Amino acid sequence: MADIPEHLLRRSAEAKAKATGRPVEEVLAEMKGEAPPAPAAGGGDAPPAAADLDTLAAETGIPKHLLERSMRARAKAEGRPVPTAAPATATTATATAPRPAAGGAQPAAAPAIPEGVRTQRLLTVVKAGAIQQVKREPHDKVNVWPHLLAIEFVALLVVTFVLIAMAIYIQAPLLEFANFNEQPNPSKAPWYFLGLQELLAYFDPQVAGVLIPGLGLAALAFIPYVDKNPSVRPSDRKLAILIFTFFITASAVLTIYGSFFRGPGFNFTFPWRDGIFFDDLKAILE
Repeated sequence: MADIPEHLLRRSAEAKAKATGRPVEEVLAEMKGEAPPAPAAGGGDAPPAAADLDTLAAETGIPKHLLERSMRARAKAEGRPVPTAAPATATTATATAPRPAAGGAQPAAAPAIPEGVRTQRLLTVVKAGAIQQVKREPHDKVNVWPHLLAIEFVALLVVTFVLIAMAIYIQAPLLEFANFNEQPNPSKAPWYFLGLQELLAYFDPQVAGVLIPGLGLAALAFIPYVDKNPSVRPSDRKLAILIFTFFITASAVLTIYGSFFRGPGFNFTFPWRDGIFFDDLKAILE
């Protein structure tokens, strides 16, 4: 029992005394293995003096005001007068004056605690739970099947039908072997190179064939490094959209102009005169 702190031992003795109706000092002495204290002449447990409270507070480490509160609550529960702490001067005088005999009368009790004052302390029970509620944000996503694959399959059927119709109604026979002595006029590159051929009509071959295409491809390659905005909204990617739109628009304009507005000698003409040199397409339009 020597390892148990004094304040814990007293608290246990008070609980046991309250349950059995016995004096606290008797239960405490029984728990310590000591002889029960002799009852006071006045009967009942006398409240400890101020000096005893100081000694008890020094031994147990419990603040003095808490000991006084406990003493008042115990006296009120037992129906005895509730003692109060004496002033500092009276405490000092009492400490220096000789103590009365064991059979002497105890000092008079002070007024009781005012009505409505509670001596209990309330504890708050907090339920376990996360401080911040984490909820998944809804995403605008759909499954690949059937939403995406169904649309792609329908697009495949439409494109296949258009190609079959073009193969049936548009005549595209194989012509004779190429004759290097008879070159077509105008001699045009395939449609995907007509933009570069159109540039040759305005600039030097070194500029039109190397410098301008190289700068265009470099601009497309450096878009991710120039515009580092991670947003996927078009309104937040104005620089990237501006560069790509300029490249696509320039390529489309040069290709269309070279295909339909260039006649013999690669001179300007209208499409319905000499601009269209595909025989089958020209025959259909006529």
